[in-house]
Formats: sequence, C-alpha cells, structure tokens
Amino acid sequence: MTTVRALPPVWLMGLGFLPVGVFSAILLMIVPQLLAANHVPEQEIASITTIGLFPFFGAFILSPLLDWRFSRRTYAIATTIIGALCAFGALVSINNLALLTALLFTANVAVTLGSNAVGGWLGNLIETDNKGRLGAWLNVGNIGSLGVAAAVAMSLLRDLPYLLGAGVLSGFVLLALPLYWVIPCPPADKRLASETIRDFSRDVLNLLKKPSVLWTLLIFLPPAASFALTNTLGGMGNDFHTSEALVGLWGGAGAFVAGIAGSLLIPRFEELIAPKPLYLVIGTLGALFTLGLVALPHSPATFGTAMLGENLFQGAAFSVQNFIMLRTIGHNNPLAATQFGLLASAQSLPLVYMQAIDGNAYGLFGGVNGSYLADALISGAFCMILGLLIWFFRAAIARGDNEAEGVATLG
Repeated sequence: MTTVRALPPVWLMGLGFLPVGVFSAILLMIVPQLLAANHVPEQEIASITTIGLFPFFGAFILSPLLDWRFSRRTYAIATTIIGALCAFGALVSINNLALLTALLFTANVAVTLGSNAVGGWLGNLIETDNKGRLGAWLNVGNIGSLGVAAAVAMSLLRDLPYLLGAGVLSGFVLLALPLYWVIPCPPADKRLASETIRDFSRDVLNLLKKPSVLWTLLIFLPPAASFALTNTLGGMGNDFHTSEALVGLWGGAGAFVAGIAGSLLIPRFEELIAPKPLYLVIGTLGALFTLGLVALPHSPATFGTAMLGENLFQGAAFSVQNFIMLRTIGHNNPLAATQFGLLASAQSLPLVYMQAIDGNAYGLFGGVNGSYLADALISGAFCMILGLLIWFFRAAIARGDNEAEGVATLG
C-alpha cells in the first residue's frame, strides 16, 4: 500500500519562491552597488540590469519544457542549483562586465524557470480553498527573502573574504531545496513524456485558446496594477531632500514590511470579492494614492509615505496575481508549469514598460510629479476599462474560471 505524503503548511510552501527573491536582491541591489563602487557609469549599470531582467518575462518561451520528460521537482531542483552557481559566478566576475552580464542573464533564466516549475507544481497540488493563501505566502517568500538577502549581502561581501561572502550569498538561493524534497510531486505526464515535439507544440498552442488563460492575459498585460514606481523612487531621493541612508532605510526595511503586509491582507478579502475584480480594485485604489502624492511637499516624510504606500499596493497586487494564476491552473493540469510561466511573464511585462514610461515622464513633465501623474492616470484608466469589460462579460469569465477549477486534461 502506497503512503501519500501530507503537504507542508501553506506558509512553509511559500518559501518555494525564495530563490527568486534572493536572486532579485543580487541582480537589482547588490550588483549595482558593487558596480557603482567600481566606478562603472550609471548607464552601463542600467544596461547590465536590464539584460539581466529580461528572463523574468522572456523565459516563458522555455517554460513548456518544464512539463515534458521529467517531474517538476526535478526541474525545480536542477534550475535552482544552476541559478545559484551562475549567481556565484556573476559575483566573482564583477570586474568582467561581459561575463557578468551573461551570467546574470543565465542565472535569471534558471531561477525564473524554477519558479514556473514550482508555481505549476504547487498550483496542481493545493486545494481551491487554499490557493489565495498560497498566493499570498509565495509573495511573502519572494519579498521576504529579497529583503533579508539585501540587508546582509554587503556585510557578507565586505566583512568576509570576498569569495566566501559571495559563496554564502549565492548559497541562499539553495535554501529552498529541502522544501522541494518534502513536497509530494507526481511524475511527469506519461502522454506528454512520449509525445513528439510537433504534438507537444500543438498541446501548448491549444493552451492559449482556453478562456481562463485569455481573460487572465487581458488583465495582466495592461498596466492596471504594476506599481512600477517602487523601482523608480529609489533613484529620486534627491528630489525629496532625503539622505542615502534614509533612502536605503525606506527602500529596504520599510518596503519589506509594507510589501509583506500588503500580501497578507489579500486572503482576508478573497471571500468578499472575486480575484479579478479585486486586482482592479487594488489598482484603482493605488492609482488614487499615487495621484494624491502630487499634492504633498517633496520632503523625506513624503518619500517614506510614497515608498511604503507603493510597496503596500504592489505586494497586494502581486498576491492577487499569484492567486489568479494558481486558480487558473486548476487541478491535474498536465501543462501547469507552462501555463504558470506564460501568465507570470504577462505579469512581469508591465513592470518593464511602465518603469520606462515613468522615467520618461519624469524628464518631460516636471520631475517627480510627472512620474506620479503618468503612473496614476495610465493605471487608473486601464483599471476602469478592464473593470467595464469584466462587468459586461462576467458570465463568460465565470464559466472560464469554473472550467479551469475542474480537472484539466489534454485535448
């Protein structure tokens, strides 16, 4: 008789996204600091970071491989190890910019594919009633590990021998491996494992015809609730007469606390409002908050308010996005990782183009207030448009969601 292993607590399963948070800290915070200390020009730092960021929304092209041949546990473990090794290689190649860029890109491909494997894996396992909580805790695992890694990284690299510090920091990426071993994981789908490339590609393309996937893409691709200002405000400290130390405090510990608080608020509302409308409500309230910042003086207190508020709303929005993706996967979905990867890439894309829009608005329309107005008005407008679409097509959306929550099979 086969014993079925029990699932760990939902909060512990949230640590499945720990590698993403740790690597994000290395890519977005640690490497730029190290490059700046080496007097690398800001434009070149931005270029390296942008290339390193690309797999967050580009790796979905490889996500179908996660549902083919091997179990999602195998892929999660393999990609996490590759990500940690490449992160270490990047840290020790800080003086070789070409190699550094290539290793950051490769590490992010591995880490992103690993998170897609974990998302599809857990989305298939967890019961419907707990998907909202899991979505929140996955975001907590991401934000929390990013904050902890960012807080201790420079001490590790400066106070320990550099190679040892780099090894310890990149080794944090591996801390999720014990969790991957204990979570039950079904074997790869037998039909997918025996398919030809052509037949497998057909099944992947059929995925795009699912109503639940199409409606989710429609909501994720526009900038309804990206809150890209969280990535932009850190460079605007001088506009608020805020010291570097205070910028670091608000951007690190403050954002860490606010992001986790926003994430954990969501399960309290999931029984009151459906996830897609809830996502747009968060986007609308966040846009109004951003618009209200225009009237405040450019002071350190306002900077702290902006950082805390934007991170609070972004944490809530990301939590709902995770919930929507996990719910869309349904149960026993043989293409769960492929589907999670596709939706995760759609989730990430608005962060990239809205960051560019907010930055250009800063230069064209009067500094910080130009960024506020562009972000708030564009996001608010799309929330209203999408809200009307959801209202008019609510019956069709409900049918698609109900079908997704059922047992998924290949066509």
